[in-house]
Order: sequence, then structure tokens, then C-alpha cells
Amino acid sequence: MNIFHISEIMDLGIEKEKKRRDFYGLVAEQFREQQLKELFSRLRDWEQTHIKKFTEIKDTLPPDEAAQTYPGELSAYMQALVDDKLYKISLVQEFRKNVKTPLDAVRYGIEFEKDAILFFVEIKDYTLDPHKEIIQKLLAEERQHIIYLLELQKKLNSQ
Repeated sequence: MNIFHISEIMDLGIEKEKKRRDFYGLVAEQFREQQLKELFSRLRDWEQTHIKKFTEIKDTLPPDEAAQTYPGELSAYMQALVDDKLYKISLVQEFRKNVKTPLDAVRYGIEFEKDAILFFVEIKDYTLDPHKEIIQKLLAEERQHIIYLLELQKKLNSQ
């Protein structure tokens, strides 16, 4: 039977935030359009803030606090949330191969944000009550990211 510690869940969240941050940083560098540079730079910075918040949560947890005990199910599920093929795009060579246009970047960004929401919804059940409010705020921020990206997608589609 595996015991999955909440600190491990926080580590997974930090890793996902870093990959989204790196993706947005690549997008900000890739495109010349000022609006895209600013949007993706802002998204990159927001992800960096999320990394800091996750780290703060993790630093307040007792080292032996278990989230849930299952025969490996939770661990496998949470790892599957992180090992998604979507995150390979944050590697420079994959990025250059798959993201050719601003619309491509926006579409990937939307998928990243949907993935973030799924992850936050899942970990919320495994966090202590004082941390649930922080997770809820992070969820609201990720939803706002989607709104920004959907508005940009609409604008790019109409050009």
C-alpha cells in the first residue's frame, strides 16, 4: 500500500507550474507582436507567483502528513496528471516544432490552463482546510488566464 504525502502533491503542482511558466516564457520570446509578448509575459509571471504560493503551502506542511492511502492509485493518478504529453511542448525543440503561429500558442495555452484547473480541483480535496482557500484563489486565477486566452483566440480567429 502506498502513502501519498500532500508535500508530494505540492511538488507535482510546482513542477506543472514551472512547465507552464517555461512555455509562456518561450511564447513571449517567440513572437514580435507587442500584445502577445505582454500577454504571455504576464502569464509567465503569474505562473511564477503560483510556484511561490505552492512552495509556501508545502513549507507549512508537516513532513509526514499523508494525503490519502491507496494501493498506488492516487500516486499513479496524480503522476498521470503531470506526465501528460502536453507538457513536452515546453521543451524548446518541441515548442519550435509545434508552435508556428500565435494561434497555435494561444491554443496550447488554453490547454495548459484547462490542465491546471483539473489539477487544482483534484488536489483541493487532499489539502488541509487552511490551504483550500489558497487553492481556490489559484483556481480563480487559472480561470482568468483562460478568459484572457479565449479573448485573444477570438481576436486572432477574426483576423
